[in-house]
Amino acid sequence: MTATEAAKELGVSRKTYYKWEQRGLAALMEGLEDQAAGRPETAHDILREAEFEKQISSLKRDNELLQKKMELKDIAHQMKLNEKKGKTKKK
Repeated sequence: MTATEAAKELGVSRKTYYKWEQRGLAALMEGLEDQAAGRPETAHDILREAEFEKQISSLKRDNELLQKKMELKDIAHQMKLNEKKGKTKKK
């Protein structure tokens, strides 16, 4: 079938037929490209990811706070040891 015959069959001009033909071929070529693996992300997935990021951030803050508390505990413990050593030396 020629382009003229196809355009007549579709009820469009030959120019429109060629435009549609190019669009169709471009869509076919795009369809042959590799797609990302897995299913596409949904809004629910994005919300879950945001919630996980929020939890991770909170846990990091908690961890930093606990590390500072441990440092303070170690300093207080060292001060007590030094205090006991000082009392022992004075006797």
